[in-house]
Amino acid sequence: MASPNLKRGAGHLVSPAADAKKAKANGNITSFFGAPKSKTTAMTASKPAAPAPVSSSFNKQKWVASLTSEQKELLQLEIDTLDESWLAHLKEEIMKPEFLALKRFLRKEKESGVKIFPPEEDVYSWSRHTPLHKVKVVVIGQDPYHNHNQAHGLAFSVRPPTPAPPSLANIYTGIKNDYPSFKPPPNKGGLLVPWAERGVLLLNTCLTVRAHQAASHSNKGWERLTQKAIDVVTRFRTRGVVFLAWGTPAGKRITTVNRERHCILQSVHPSPLSAHRGFFNNQHFKKCNEWLAERYGPDEIIDWSLISSKESSTAPLSVVQNSSVIVNHQPQDRKAVVETAKDAVVTKGSMQPVEDDDEFEDDIDALEALAASEDSSKSLDARD
Repeated sequence: MASPNLKRGAGHLVSPAADAKKAKANGNITSFFGAPKSKTTAMTASKPAAPAPVSSSFNKQKWVASLTSEQKELLQLEIDTLDESWLAHLKEEIMKPEFLALKRFLRKEKESGVKIFPPEEDVYSWSRHTPLHKVKVVVIGQDPYHNHNQAHGLAFSVRPPTPAPPSLANIYTGIKNDYPSFKPPPNKGGLLVPWAERGVLLLNTCLTVRAHQAASHSNKGWERLTQKAIDVVTRFRTRGVVFLAWGTPAGKRITTVNRERHCILQSVHPSPLSAHRGFFNNQHFKKCNEWLAERYGPDEIIDWSLISSKESSTAPLSVVQNSSVIVNHQPQDRKAVVETAKDAVVTKGSMQPVEDDDEFEDDIDALEALAASEDSSKSLDARD
């Protein structure tokens, strides 16, 4: 399905050879999402080599040896599970009094018997699935899901057999609107590890939460660390990355990002409370790939599929084209298109930022996902 020709937006983002970097007009899903093209092509040959991992000059053993006994005790999780590419740039931040106070707070929570999500070993899974030198896209989430078998350190992602929460289901709808051949994962799955391993940093603003208590660890110190992580991306990834900032809180996290170097795509949140105000047709997934193709070449676009190649369709997909909307600006008013997806009908509205009280949809998502999981379990029990 060929997409209409779109005007080029944001002239300073477009390279003179952009037309040479387009995917073939009638390519199938393999040509669009498949294996990298031959390195012998002129474009690929001229593409600069990927930067070396940033941890190459970081002596972790020497840094650990410099810590006091209390610092080592408080920072053991960071020492053991934070990827070195990130630790090299965040080590000063995690040694600050504010972060050490956060770790003392979390230690007291644990000692009191409070259940905390995600599991400790998953708090920094985002750093291991997406090392700093591989980041192409940053998706900014909020609070981790706060029920069992949900949060595992990646924003919006849930572990099987938990079904995709409503916000993630709405994200799937947005992708399908951009790429009609997209298919959600089987069994209503919501595991986004494949995206993370392809360079999509799925970063929550707060990294832990008490069981069944949304936002219970907000404003304890996580926000400083995750803001530092965003700042590190903007400085280290000098050729630019795409920031997907959905909702007012996420928008506040990228106010200092260099909009000449990086691509900023903002819209309302995919929460059921706000998605109908413009999320479904914001074309962020397509625009993201258009920008990456122009900046890095079509080999470097994001494969948004979450199913195996054997299950994927071979129907033609929209080719990467120049965006018709100038990125790096606040979203403009626009009429929404009627969305006939299974779980949502979008009526006419405008694409305006929603208020903060609409943004903590994760509570709704978690409860609905848990209810669906429980219903499924009861159904299985009844059959047994």
